[in-house]
Amino acid sequence: MSYSFEGKVAIVTGAGGGLGRCHALELARRGARVVVNDLGGAMDGTGGSSEAAQAVVAEIKAAGGEAIANGGSVSDRAGAVSMVKDAMDAWGRVDILINNAGILRDKSFSKMELEDFQVVVDVHLMGSVYVTKAVWPIMRDQNYGRIVMTTSPSGLYGNFGQTNYGAAKLGLVGFMNTLKIEGAKNNIHTNAIAPVAATRMTADLIPEQAQKALGPELVTPAVVYLCTEDAPNGVIVQAQGGRFSVACMVENQGVDLGHDATVEDIAAHYAEIADLTGAKPRNMLQLR
Repeated sequence: MSYSFEGKVAIVTGAGGGLGRCHALELARRGARVVVNDLGGAMDGTGGSSEAAQAVVAEIKAAGGEAIANGGSVSDRAGAVSMVKDAMDAWGRVDILINNAGILRDKSFSKMELEDFQVVVDVHLMGSVYVTKAVWPIMRDQNYGRIVMTTSPSGLYGNFGQTNYGAAKLGLVGFMNTLKIEGAKNNIHTNAIAPVAATRMTADLIPEQAQKALGPELVTPAVVYLCTEDAPNGVIVQAQGGRFSVACMVENQGVDLGHDATVEDIAAHYAEIADLTGAKPRNMLQLR
């Protein structure tokens, strides 16, 4: 099977470089018309320039595709609305949204300023909320939409110096988990990608030797699959150097200690309570 996005319109945030650029190029190569959004700021979110987005648009057009650039900030409500308006003004619909834009302000929690915590949450979590909110009524009216959140292993499992980033990234999973329920009746599927890739954002985190095997283009096949009509709904796909897997939360059967359980009872049975043998995702538990 070969997937085509002819007739589809996509918005990719943070698409001036790295992962977003790869996603935008591949969607355009397969026929989608793409809004290439990028604020063009530094890795910490400061500054701004339209050059990065314009360069990707030029690449797409040179290959025979259709694209327009948008320089709005996802963390600004007006900026989020502007990219959706640009898509509607140009092509009259939005079928795909890839929430990819992000910044880093890494520091251990004891040394982190709360402003640096807030701004990272504003970009990753609230930025995704703002753009999703702007496309949601359009997708509902169309009775079709595909939305991809960009989470991270740092959110799923933690990483030293990234309390702000990790909190925002796991927040996106919670956001996805409810959107998958609310959007299902209107054929809106919401999923998440948890990538490990060598980009500007990870240059200081991934050893140079490993970077060669972790190109961002190796993540894009999974993201583009989540944009197809065959996409699942409410799934976290992990992608790293050509290896793909699914991450999920699981529950075990637990232990019934009765209504009069005490702290001591919890301590005495904690090994059983924490035993994940046979644990399954909650939806499967409900079907048992």
